[in-house]
Order: sequence, then structure tokens, then C-alpha cells
Amino acid sequence: MTSLRHLGSSDLEVHPLCLGGNVFGWTADETRTFAVLDAYSAGGGNFIDTADSYSAWAPGNQGGESETLIGKWLAARGNRSDVVIATKVGAHPAYKGLSAATIKAAAEESLRRLGTDYIDLYYTHFDDEAVSVEEIVTALDALVREGKVRAVAASNLTAERLRESLEFAEREGLARYVALQPHYNLVSRETYEGSKQELASQWGLAAVPYYALASGFLTGKYRPGAEVDSPRAGGAAKHLETERGRRVLDALDTVAKAHGAELATVALAWLAAQPTVVAPIASARTVEQLPALLAVGELTLTDDELRLLTAASA
Repeated sequence: MTSLRHLGSSDLEVHPLCLGGNVFGWTADETRTFAVLDAYSAGGGNFIDTADSYSAWAPGNQGGESETLIGKWLAARGNRSDVVIATKVGAHPAYKGLSAATIKAAAEESLRRLGTDYIDLYYTHFDDEAVSVEEIVTALDALVREGKVRAVAASNLTAERLRESLEFAEREGLARYVALQPHYNLVSRETYEGSKQELASQWGLAAVPYYALASGFLTGKYRPGAEVDSPRAGGAAKHLETERGRRVLDALDTVAKAHGAELATVALAWLAAQPTVVAPIASARTVEQLPALLAVGELTLTDDELRLLTAASA
């Protein structure tokens, strides 16, 4: 059985595959969402990532659809205490930015949609440089003190603002970020490696990378001449045009063959083995897509395999 991992300095323990909720209420309706969540839970998964803005981009949606479906599932299954729910503030059409008032109001709406009285992990979704880090950190700390949030985290901010936030929280004795959600995968390493990864290591932050499979490219389903019916096909297929993308696919093929594993599992296993990474995020529209994702907890790559993938992705 896959063992859980500690999430940074928090008391949260999570499965090494965080299930992305961006598809819930978008490409996965309520029935399919419940099926995916049931299968993820049955497979030992306990870490679900969403945001208040998911999926405002879909025609007819307003944002909050993903949280609402997750909330319905939690209520139907009665398993709230068994699941670590992560959601985010800052990008909902009605609650944009990170002013103290927006953070407070958006958190209340997320709690309502999720049908719970606490959020396990609350991220700032996108930084709002018009607001001081002092105001943001203080507002997040208030939610922790009120028992509405167990731990706080950040995504999509500069290393400088991250450092300022951590130092202010430490100096003032406020709740500080325990995790960081960076854009990070085998074909996008420069988005995290370097100053952000060094900060995460220095402060004991857990990295929970998004786009872990590069919009599906690292599953191997995008090949020269292949046509894929997916809303994200364009973003994934662009990697085929780069030498690095083709090198990475070749290396993934080699390692996957050695283990009898799916390419997605190998790509996630490489990510999970990187310094500071606790749980990559990947989403599934169907139950059939889950086994390859959940298998990351069972696959250990050799040092030679890790070096091969790292070199191919350089």
C-alpha cells in the first residue's frame, strides 16, 4: 500500500498523487466526477486540489463548479475527515485579487460550496502585487486562527514575494506558507528549479506541482501524426515541435518499457523524486485514466533512470 507523505511543516499527510479538480464541472459532469473521486479514494488517494475559479472558463459556468461537485461528493460519501481538500483564492470572477476583504469573502464562499467548516490547504492562486505581502499573510493567518483553514500555501508568485511573505510571517509569528504549487514537469523545469526550489528547500516547503504531465504530453498520447480529441491538445502537441520534447518522449519510452509501466507513471515518478516535491497534481476525466496516475506511489526509478530522464529534459 502506498504510504502517505508529510506536507511540509503542516500536520497534513497526503497521497503522492494529488488529484486535480480542474476538470470537475467542465469535461467531467457530476456522474463522471463522482466516479473518478470514488475510484481515486478506493485506490488510496486522499489529496484533492481545486480552486474557487474552476471552471469559470467553460461556457455557461461562473466559477465554483468544481468545489460544488466535490462538496456534493463529500456529503454523499460522509468522508470529509478522510480527505485533504486544497482550494485557492484570487481568480474567481467575483473575487479577484488578494485584498484582505476578498480573501475573507472568497474563503466563506469556498466553505459554503464545499459544504465543510474547514479547508485543509488554502492557496493564493495568483499573486496580487497591488496588495502588500503583509496584508495577504495577515488575512490568511486570520482564517487559520478562526479554524477555517488548517494550513496556507502559495502559487504563481515570484521568488522575491515568496521570500518576503515567509520572512514576514516568521517575524510576526503568523501562519506561514507550508507548500508551493509551481508549474513544473519534465519539459518545463526552469519554471521551478533555481531560486524558487532553493527557497522551498530552505524553508521546508512542500512542492505540489501543477501541469505535472504537461497538459497530457507526458502521457505519450501525442505523437507525430496522431490526432487526439482533447481540449488541451494544442498546448500539449507544441512540445512535439521541440528537440527537448522528443528527447523526453524517447527517454520515457525506454524507462516505461523497463518497468512495464505507463509513460504518465514514469513522468510523475521522476517529478516525485525531485527535491522538495511531495505530490504532483494530475487530473482524470475518466476512471480509466486513474490507474496510471495512482501507480506513481508504487514506482521507484533507479538512479540511472532518473539521470537519463534529467539529461533528456535539460
